[in-house]
Amino acid sequence: MSPNFPIATLDLAIIGGYFLIVFAIGYVIAKRTESGDDLFLAGRSLAWGAIGFSLFASNISSTTLIGLAGSAYQNGIAVSNYEWMAGVVLVFMAIFLIPFFIRSQISTIPEYLEKRFNVQSRKYFSGLTIVTSVLIDTAGGIYAGTIVIKTFFPELFPGLGPEMDFYTVCFILALIAGIYTAAGGLAAVVYTDIMQAVILIIGSIMITYYAFAEFDFSWAQATAQLPTGHLDLIKPLDDESLPWLGTLIGVPILGFYYWGLNQYIVQRILGAKDLKNARWGAMLGGGLKLLPLFIMVLPGAFAFTLYPDLPQGDMVFPTLVTDLLPIGVVGIVLAGLVAAIMSSIDSTLNSASTLIVIDFVKPKRPDITPQQTATIGRITTIVLMLFAALWAPQIREFPGLWDYLQSMLAYLVPPVVAIFLLGIFWQRMNGPAAFSTLVGGHVLSLTVFLLATDGILFESAPIDLHFTIIAGILTFLCMGLVVFVTLMTDTEPTAEQLNDLTWSGRAVEIHEDLAFYQDYRIQAAFVLSLTVAMLVVFW
Repeated sequence: MSPNFPIATLDLAIIGGYFLIVFAIGYVIAKRTESGDDLFLAGRSLAWGAIGFSLFASNISSTTLIGLAGSAYQNGIAVSNYEWMAGVVLVFMAIFLIPFFIRSQISTIPEYLEKRFNVQSRKYFSGLTIVTSVLIDTAGGIYAGTIVIKTFFPELFPGLGPEMDFYTVCFILALIAGIYTAAGGLAAVVYTDIMQAVILIIGSIMITYYAFAEFDFSWAQATAQLPTGHLDLIKPLDDESLPWLGTLIGVPILGFYYWGLNQYIVQRILGAKDLKNARWGAMLGGGLKLLPLFIMVLPGAFAFTLYPDLPQGDMVFPTLVTDLLPIGVVGIVLAGLVAAIMSSIDSTLNSASTLIVIDFVKPKRPDITPQQTATIGRITTIVLMLFAALWAPQIREFPGLWDYLQSMLAYLVPPVVAIFLLGIFWQRMNGPAAFSTLVGGHVLSLTVFLLATDGILFESAPIDLHFTIIAGILTFLCMGLVVFVTLMTDTEPTAEQLNDLTWSGRAVEIHEDLAFYQDYRIQAAFVLSLTVAMLVVFW
């Protein structure tokens, strides 16, 4: 689909200005990036504002912008359950996980598994995270960005043909993000994310404003022609998009993995200057995650009335931009889309290279210098960028971008969530149980995947459950496996594997005499109160 008017010079100038600022930030920070700690964790110097905005920008990627609007168009606003759930998970993180992560001075989430269990669990989880970061997160961001750019510029390289043109755009996007990520590392990612978050919010608000204006700013007009249940957050059990049981037992599992155990998200928290800033940043990120329902999901739902005959849900957001926005505003929104593309690609690239260097290279070469570590990290970033760019076009084979992202995670994360939750709260859990559950849990997940997918083993799959429900069931089964192996083995965790790494073995927290608004517990209560209010309104 091409726009119904050409992209104006002013719009292109705004987009060009955005690129210049991003590369300027990358250049300045690259000059200060010397060691691996600088490249991967921004020298552990991040303040709460940078952490919070970066959490938001890295998550609200182009995949989210396109996927949320498309799913809301097709199935209603229940898709925003993935968004507000982030606030609940980040509150849980601030109370239970962040203290362990900051005090132990880990550089990667898999490193926690080695401290708590064994090196085998660390290597396994790190390898899994690298694969998912490249094939799901980075490639998904490149794919979504390519759709956006191809919508506005349908034939960038007409001489190559449609297929090669798509691949070319994928590689260009990956290359742009890869250059400044390899140069400036996490600091470049975070500080560009601050700008990107602001642009994303402004651009999305403008989309919402102009979409609502089509109905003369009347809620009654905007919702009059929507299907029954389109504005309900909680759906019936037989709903194909997101049943209530999936929201109850599956979405929290996916959210806990994404916000609590996903390296490319948690890396910002690991780079915090101290525990207070880590918690404050998490609370800011949780508060910002309440916005997508209003500025990203509702416009997609309204589009059902405005454009009832779109062939594919993933085209909703680009269509809103091309059809509704005036010159100048298009440039701002396009800059926001470019920002979304960059924030997702740069974050996942940086985290994947961090995992490879910290979890695999340094243990084998412990004597490499900080400068050598940074060099290896930059080379790794470029290599991963190429892999992601090659895989991104294959996502077209899936029915929808959002389904691709969420359904893949539903089968991958249950064993990981099980060992982290029980490992933190159950001191008796041991290393053999952790590793056995990771391997055995993924064998179980693969079996269920084959039984729940049409056309693989059976023409009509014998397991017919929504992937969120499957995620919850698999997690409970993996927890059972943890308990079984732990009780069947004699291995007892050592004091070093428990002290300050489990909840019951944590150091006593000393709450400083802070102003009430600086107390993360007050901030957490505020985020949860807003979440409950939103649920009551849109139940």
